[in-house]
Amino acid sequence: MRFLFYDSITRIEKGKDVTGIKTFSLSEEFLRGHFTKEALVPGVIFIEAMAQLLGWLVIYTHDFTLSPILTLVEGAHVPSRLRPGFKAEIYGQITSTSKRDTLGAAAMFIDGEKVASANRIIYSHFDKIDPGELYRRFCYYSGLKEQIPWISQTKKG
Repeated sequence: MRFLFYDSITRIEKGKDVTGIKTFSLSEEFLRGHFTKEALVPGVIFIEAMAQLLGWLVIYTHDFTLSPILTLVEGAHVPSRLRPGFKAEIYGQITSTSKRDTLGAAAMFIDGEKVASANRIIYSHFDKIDPGELYRRFCYYSGLKEQIPWISQTKKG
């Protein structure tokens, strides 16, 4: 079972921002047995979706040479009662990044209306041993039909 809480990446710009899509359906695994009378999307799923998408932007920004570990989420706002059956657009942006850590923010929109946000997301970084494998995972998990150029690939010759 894969625990990705976004369906695809629709746009990504190195060092700046990323946009993705998530369709929340009634068949989501996290809804199974969670609520007894009415299926509601748990707020933590909104935070995880935003953090996962922003995490891939961090990886892409650093040419697949490191992996981010979520260390802090502040100023998070999530809906209290949102039923499945909607498509959301997720937007994340990097505020600052270095070899050691990244600061960013993210938001989720339904039909142009903001329904969730995290004003401050911090990731610590650790070196990734196999950047090629991380790049392949990115291409697979992003849902992009064409592979995104990877600067380090051209350095290999």
